Amino acid sequence: MRYNLKNRRKKLGLTHMEISKKVGIARSTYTNIEIGTKNPSFLVAIKIKDVLKVKDDNIFLNINDP
Repeated sequence: MRYNLKNRRKKLGLTHMEISKKVGIARSTYTNIEIGTKNPSFLVAIKIKDVLKVKDDNIFLNINDP
């Protein structure tokens, strides 16, 4: 699970669907990125970071503990 990604999304009050629409990917693709079963392309990662208003690439790290 990518807790940093999930926590940032929740802090901004966004759903998987809202982020996926803004990024231009399927909701299921975003969900898989967030749970860590899929890695985003470089372009998609940049778009997600923009939507979530973060600069740190560590947001995509898989972390087991919240």
